[in-house]
Amino acid sequence: MYYPRSWTKSLLRLCLYIALIVLLGIYVGDVVLVLLIAAVTLLIFNYLHLYKLTKWLWESRKMSPPSAPGVWEHVYEGIYYLQRRNRNKRKNLGELVKRFREGSEALPDAVVVVDKDAKIVWCNRHARIEMGLKWPDDSGRRIDNLIRHPNFIEYFHSGDYHYPIEIPAPTNPNKTFEYRIMAYGEDQLLLIIRDVSRVSQLEEMRKDFVANVSHELRTPLTVINGYLEVLSVEDEDKSPFVGKAMMEMETQTKRMQALIEDLLILSRIEASSERIYENTIDMTGMFAQVEMEAKALNKEKQHNISFKIDPDLVIFGVETEMRSACSNLVFNAIHYTPPGGTIKVLWKRRADSAYFAVIDDGDGIDDKHLRRLTERFYRVDKARSRKTGGSGLGLSIVKHVLNHHNSFLNIESKVGKGSEFSFILPPELVYEKNTHS
Repeated sequence: MYYPRSWTKSLLRLCLYIALIVLLGIYVGDVVLVLLIAAVTLLIFNYLHLYKLTKWLWESRKMSPPSAPGVWEHVYEGIYYLQRRNRNKRKNLGELVKRFREGSEALPDAVVVVDKDAKIVWCNRHARIEMGLKWPDDSGRRIDNLIRHPNFIEYFHSGDYHYPIEIPAPTNPNKTFEYRIMAYGEDQLLLIIRDVSRVSQLEEMRKDFVANVSHELRTPLTVINGYLEVLSVEDEDKSPFVGKAMMEMETQTKRMQALIEDLLILSRIEASSERIYENTIDMTGMFAQVEMEAKALNKEKQHNISFKIDPDLVIFGVETEMRSACSNLVFNAIHYTPPGGTIKVLWKRRADSAYFAVIDDGDGIDDKHLRRLTERFYRVDKARSRKTGGSGLGLSIVKHVLNHHNSFLNIESKVGKGSEFSFILPPELVYEKNTHS
């Protein structure tokens, strides 16, 4: 171990050595010659120990240092101490890496670590099985050369890893993998691949089931409603009970037809592959039709409805979907705002984006319901929804339309003060006439 007093002791020894040499030189009558011989001897002594040090560091297999006198003893001990400390650090680091790899091997997902140049640093067993990677043969190879799906390459190089993507597995097209990328360490990325084939199949089955059942129910309901209309006209002498029953059946069949129409619209939006950048929407013309329908719907409640529309604000998108979303928000405000209330519909620019809002002064919605409003069939007040004839799918349709148009529904509401339903379309969807002329 190194002590500060060691250097003092070594200096005292050196001074004593020089003093003895000087005395010897005086005794023999030639101080310079004796000092020269002593200096050469000291130089040879240090070079011999420097040689021993080099041999121990590079050739010797022994960890313990050789014995040496004076300052060299402290040099050897210092190097030996550093070696032991570094060896302990390497051992601890090796244990940590071992535990990390054991944990990664135990994960049910495939894990791949890549560096800033997209080269594979490491992968676990599931990555080798599911992705077809070979270890260590694929070490240092680019991940985008091994997973060559265009969507993955675009996702990997985009740098936006907030959301995962789903693409077919490279080794089995019948499987669907979810790819998620996260920043890892210094200039490294952690790629996590999960098999979501079962979830995707269930989702497709659900969509197909809803679409097929809704489609099959349309015909019998149309037949029932047709016969009910005929019976209502022909049977003029029916009893009050029968008349009430016929009216209730007509109401419920129309409600069922509206529900089925909404289910079909929702299924069509979910399955839509139409590209939003291929067509522009004449929002002014669309809102003119929505306003006309809103006034027809508003005859009973007599709300004060105002439309403030920017006629020059044109967007890219799917017109049928956007009309469905906007009309649902307007019609909801009419249905759930008390008679005589005020409803404002806004369509304007906000910075470089497009802003749409429906603002009412109705009863408002409690905070506990806001998070679930876009769920299918979720109702704040079930009894009230049945009276208004709502299907419980309107806001779910709005959510899916906005997802397709890279936006989301924002809901602000206070009980007793009213509500605001709004969304903002990104600048990329705003059509600029000067740019495209």
